Amino acid sequence: MSLPLPFRKRAQRDQVRQDWIDERLREARIVVADVAHHSDHLIRLACTVLIQHGETPAEREDARILLVVLDARSPGRAGRPRPDPEVRR
Repeated sequence: MSLPLPFRKRAQRDQVRQDWIDERLREARIVVADVAHHSDHLIRLACTVLIQHGETPAEREDARILLVVLDARSPGRAGRPRPDPEVRR
């Protein structure tokens, strides 16, 4: 019987993963801070990241509220069909 060879130390992998998450959080906060200059799609992604990984409950709640506002602004994304301007009833 042979001893298992460690390919990577667990602490090192965990630290790299945490650094990656921290970088994504930083990017998400930048997008949300400058909402006027980013697309709705990018703002939705940033809000999703903050809702899942935000540091405080207030940060997560603010991101959730912003996502609700975006959904209200674009009714077609919420599953409701937009009326077709070409079709008259």
